[in-house]
Amino acid sequence: MLTNKGKYGLKALVHLAGKEPGELSLVSDIAAENEIPKKFLDAILGELRNAGFVHSKKGKGGGYTLARPASDIRIGHVIRVLDGPLAPIACASRRSYRRCEDCTDEEQCAVRLMMMDVRNAIAGILDNRTLAEMRNLSDADRQTLMYHI
Repeated sequence: MLTNKGKYGLKALVHLAGKEPGELSLVSDIAAENEIPKKFLDAILGELRNAGFVHSKKGKGGGYTLARPASDIRIGHVIRVLDGPLAPIACASRRSYRRCEDCTDEEQCAVRLMMMDVRNAIAGILDNRTLAEMRNLSDADRQTLMYHI
């Protein structure tokens, strides 16, 4: 399950993806517009900065902006940075594999085999979708709600 940290990080990135390249957004504005606790968002944006997703500028006129185009940011990568592996159990993970202590035959373990399918399905979607595509989903929703007189 996606944690609040992961959800808020994605919301913040979608917010920044809606801005013009290089346009800075204040943490307080991102937090208010997306109903994210500011202090928590500060920490999340720090992690996103360390991972190379955003740039920050301190002082007057400062704020956050995307470090690269939204079309170059994969959702799976963001979630792994903020929440860790996509696999529901450690023995099904590719990058954070850890054998289960109670498993006698990993190759035949039905739980592991099913969870590997789950992990592959999740990764198949999240690793092939970009922040730009995610941003466009919310734009499409707004357009369908628009009434023309």
